[in-house]
Parts: sequence; structure tokens; C-alpha cells
Amino acid sequence: MRIPRIYLSLPLKVGATVLLDDNAFNHAVRVLRLNPGAPLVLFNGEGGAFAATLTDIGKREAQVRITEASPGEVESPLRVVLAQGISRGEKMDYTLQKAVELGVVAIQPLFTERSGVALSGERLDRKVQHWRGIVIGGCEQCGRNRLPEVREPLTLTTWLLRSAEPGLRLLLDPLAERGLRGLEPPTGMVTLLIGPEGGLSPAEIAQAGTVGFSGIRLGPRILRTETAGMAALAAMQALWGDWV
Repeated sequence: MRIPRIYLSLPLKVGATVLLDDNAFNHAVRVLRLNPGAPLVLFNGEGGAFAATLTDIGKREAQVRITEASPGEVESPLRVVLAQGISRGEKMDYTLQKAVELGVVAIQPLFTERSGVALSGERLDRKVQHWRGIVIGGCEQCGRNRLPEVREPLTLTTWLLRSAEPGLRLLLDPLAERGLRGLEPPTGMVTLLIGPEGGLSPAEIAQAGTVGFSGIRLGPRILRTETAGMAALAAMQALWGDWV
């Protein structure tokens, strides 16, 4: 059986005994039904991981003893920020989960003309926390020890006015004339802008172009929003990242 990986937002060091938080307790004890003596791997999202042993289990809490440091990393040398038009429900969850597996360093949710999702106030705060939980689960599953940032959602216009990220700026556009193979390998950060269901509007594509975004196409077929970003990320990892 694979040793479960558990995220804890705590300082971690060899020899320490820590309490599992509510989410970790629920996963380890109630879902996996682990018993005292079970091995775990802990990480706090800041790099590195720690071998640990489940020591004591109560009704609502469990203690874990950290026994060894594991400094290894599986981060991609290709640093990508995914700027994703917010899509509905499970589509957005899927996008975030797979983006973590494909190595992004940050995710910028964006409200666009065709997002079709109205969120504000407490509903938006809860949704962002939900998305961050999806990212944590993705890291637990895929072996990443560094937690990608889920940024506060912005309108596309606001985000573009802030000049987005330095480095190569790409947006998926089925009408673009070139693909990824026509680009020079990037030497710094890559920002990938993906529209929601229905894509980016012509006005939004033009607006992005004014701050340095270049359109690329992936092929002759139009992809869904939850497919487009993942296909582009996979292609970039194969061309420029750590896929062999």
C-alpha cells in the first residue's frame, strides 16, 4: 500500500510531535482508517517532506511523530502561471486538480465576459477556499511538496491592467496562426491565459494583445475549457519541461 501523503500548515521538523488538523484527521482516520503505528508522509507546502508515524488516535484528534526528513522535490523547471477563466462547478475543480499534476506554480482565476459564474462576498471566499483544498489534494496525490498559489479571483481587465506576470505570455486562440513548436524555448516565467466555456471574446483577445499576450493554437479541433489548458500544459512540459 502506498504511504499516505498529508498536508499540514505547520512548521515541521524531525523529532516533533504534531496534531493532525481536522481535514488531515478526517482523511487519515475516518477515510483511510489508519491505526497507530501507520506510516505517513507530511509536507507543509514549503518544500521537502517528512516521514512520520501515527502514534495516538482520539475521537477528534490524532498525534503524529516526525521521524525523518525527505528533501527531494519533483518540481518542474518550467514555471507556468495558469490564468484560467472561471468555469462552472466540477469543470473548474478538474482544471485546478490537473494543473497541479502538470506542474503549475500558480493559478489565477479570472472573471471574463463569458464566464457564466457569478460569485462575490462570502460565496466567493468559500469557493476560493474550496479551490485551495483541491490544490492541496492534488499535491498530496502527485507527490509535489510545494503548494501552487491560488490567487484571489480578478476580472480579466483588472488583471491585465496590472500587467500580469513578466516573461512569455500566451493565450489559447483557435484562430491563431502558430503553435507552440513555432516558439523559442522560454527562459523565464510563462503565463498561459485560458478562456472559460465559450472562450475569450475577440475584444478580450485584443485587450490581452496590448500587454504582450500572443495567441497560439493547439491544432485543428476546438477544445473545451477543461481540456484546453491541460493539453497546452502537457505540450509545454513535453517541449520545454521535464517530460521525457
